[in-house]
Amino acid sequence: MKEKIFLYYTSDLHSHFENWPQIVGYFNKKKSKHEERNETYWLLDNGDHADRFHPITEGLMGKGNVELLNEAGYSFANLGNNEGITLSHDDLYHLYDEADFDVVCSNLHMLQGEKPNWLKPYVIKETVKGTKVGVLGLTAPFETFYKMLGWSIEPPLEALERYYKEILEQADIFVLLSHLGIHDDENIAQNYPGIDVIIGGHTHHLFQNGEHYGDSILTAAGKYGTHLGEVILEWDHIDQKLTKKEAYAVSTESLSKDHKVMKDVEMMKDRAVKHLQEVVTTLSSPLHVAWFKQTPLMKSLTEELQRWTGADIGMLNAGVLLDNLGEGEVTYEDVHRICPHPMNPCKVEVTGEELLEIIRVGHTKKLTEIRLKGLGFRGEVIGSMIFTGVDIETIASTDGEVRVRKVTFGGQPLNRKEMYTLATADTFTFGRLFPEIAYSKKKVYYMPELLRDVLAKALTDYQTETER
Repeated sequence: MKEKIFLYYTSDLHSHFENWPQIVGYFNKKKSKHEERNETYWLLDNGDHADRFHPITEGLMGKGNVELLNEAGYSFANLGNNEGITLSHDDLYHLYDEADFDVVCSNLHMLQGEKPNWLKPYVIKETVKGTKVGVLGLTAPFETFYKMLGWSIEPPLEALERYYKEILEQADIFVLLSHLGIHDDENIAQNYPGIDVIIGGHTHHLFQNGEHYGDSILTAAGKYGTHLGEVILEWDHIDQKLTKKEAYAVSTESLSKDHKVMKDVEMMKDRAVKHLQEVVTTLSSPLHVAWFKQTPLMKSLTEELQRWTGADIGMLNAGVLLDNLGEGEVTYEDVHRICPHPMNPCKVEVTGEELLEIIRVGHTKKLTEIRLKGLGFRGEVIGSMIFTGVDIETIASTDGEVRVRKVTFGGQPLNRKEMYTLATADTFTFGRLFPEIAYSKKKVYYMPELLRDVLAKALTDYQTETER
């Protein structure tokens, strides 16, 4: 006797709820068919379902995402870094209190105290015909950030090593929810052949069809809900083995939207926005943004970041502010609207020579025109780099480039060998935009505060100064 088992999943939705109605609509159609045939199916989420760029996630601190997963009938969920390190300790601790699904993440632990009741390393469930399926979760190990928030994040392979044989002894089929990235998934498939299915995420890769890697099948559905994942397994009860493994990424672009889900999302947004109506300040005149020049608002934000962190110098990209503010009351909803990025304030230590290179690169068209995606940034383009705490003399070239001629700090030229502290956004400590920042040996992250918390303070201070 052969049994078919169906897994449907989402990964890296990042609160792009515009695609949620068609995802759930597709799942609902599949669920009806499987229930008629008495077939086992499960819905799984592989992390980063929540993203605080969206007012639903911001206003309800991720619990709206959990409600939507409940209503859709999910069975399993893994944590992504957006659930793990953009929420405060208490908000994450209670995030899944009302979850109707199992949360599996084997490498997340508490630094102190009891772990939340919902946190499990893995779960083993039986199909309608008695086949045992083990589902284990692993998430990306952002050790510094988790520790600052009161969590301990274990190296993923250490956690996998601890539970690997234990699951193989109990389960017929081993499914891994991996929010680690494509290279880690390939490494795991190569070294842990007992894992049958690896549902991948974090690096936003997309496999239209499952990639067979050794004895495992790797599958991934990209980002933002543009695709959903589908896995079809066939278990032979006589031979006690899998005889077929298929995986697909289904485009959601042309799928029908579930109208009830559409209404539910809109109602949830209205509910979330009510939590964001606290007045931050009242502006006596409008404040405008511009991505390729310094504005009073952008300068105030960068100065506030410098004060907030106690740094010598401040640096921010003008592209972090997405919209203007009108005269009158400014609510936290407005602050979130113009600065939705889950980016933390950060302070790094660099030499004068490194700082000169950062300032030079920060004035190049190549950097300011980058259309950055990810690394916490939720805008369109990096924009001009705004510096405070230093005086910068530039000259415009005929090729359109702006070249730095002179930089002074406290009225004196920068000392190339001296150390300076630079306040910026944590985005620039990742990747290769500014290697001098990324490789700085001394970094201080400010958590759980986000850049918009600094903006709220900057707006208050700006209006106070204006009234003097």
